[in-house]
Amino acid sequence: MSEVTAVQRPPEPDWLAMTAEELAAYRDAENRVRASDAARAVTGQPDPGAAIHWQDVALPGRELPVRVYRPAPGRDGAGADRTELPLVLHVHGGGFVGTAVQCDWVTSHIAARLPAVVVSVEHRLLDPRTPLSAAVADGWDVLQHVVKHAAQWGIDPARTAVFGESCGALISALAAIRAKEAGPHLQAQVLVNPAVDVTETMFDHPSVAEYAHTPTLTEPQLRLFQRLAVPPGVDARALSPLYADDLKGLAPALVVVPTHDAVADHGRRYAERLQAAGTPTRLTEYPGAGHAFLSMPGLVEQAEAARTEILEFLRAALAARTTHDGRKTQ
Repeated sequence: MSEVTAVQRPPEPDWLAMTAEELAAYRDAENRVRASDAARAVTGQPDPGAAIHWQDVALPGRELPVRVYRPAPGRDGAGADRTELPLVLHVHGGGFVGTAVQCDWVTSHIAARLPAVVVSVEHRLLDPRTPLSAAVADGWDVLQHVVKHAAQWGIDPARTAVFGESCGALISALAAIRAKEAGPHLQAQVLVNPAVDVTETMFDHPSVAEYAHTPTLTEPQLRLFQRLAVPPGVDARALSPLYADDLKGLAPALVVVPTHDAVADHGRRYAERLQAAGTPTRLTEYPGAGHAFLSMPGLVEQAEAARTEILEFLRAALAARTTHDGRKTQ
């Protein structure tokens, strides 16, 4: 799922014929581009009001890097030690490629303007040895870790939201489903161009045929993604939020759908299922925008409006604590 288009990138491979070694080489080259200064012309400059750093998180059996965004201290140093800020757990898009750096523009803006602590998960990327379930576990385990150690992170665990893009939206949606039973109690979920169906039916949605060969996502890329995500013997429905048995009682959702996107119908159908289950859900479509448009503000003007909408949605959702019985407290 390629997301940077206007800077020097590695040649596009034959997606369905590439070897594991070729995938690894392509991924390394592509992610160097996405994290480069040159890519900022496409991916946007970070908000100067946010402080950004990498941090390793100790998880069961592994350490995982996360990219942390906090409101930057003022010139007089005020704000450097702010505590009990909302937490926004973010998961970048890409699937078999991608890095949290490509999302600095939107995540730093949320940290600075909400304000909040944004933790973006540098999850394991899909390859023949690492299926989607590993990335899903990374997102869930980081969420659990940060909430469990809320005081160390300076966050208020009662004001927590998840936010994902593309494959990251799938991971975020699964986290929201699991959190309903296991905690933490989430205040909101933001799902941007979500790819929420990794079963064989993922290619049956009309938007896949209509937008099968766009500059930012193609059907061959989706087929490689699905093949890596769900090895033989794995239950694809268990990894597809679209087919979750019970979607009622979830955190209120904002589903952002660019219309010129192969997985646009994934988002539309998921929003319909959430609404039918009684979960408060807002579906917003951005006409003419393509996949991963939120990561390309330098090229796609709708990215600014989407960023503003996400910020306002999160601000309203995280303004006060909400108890499990729906009561709001300050």
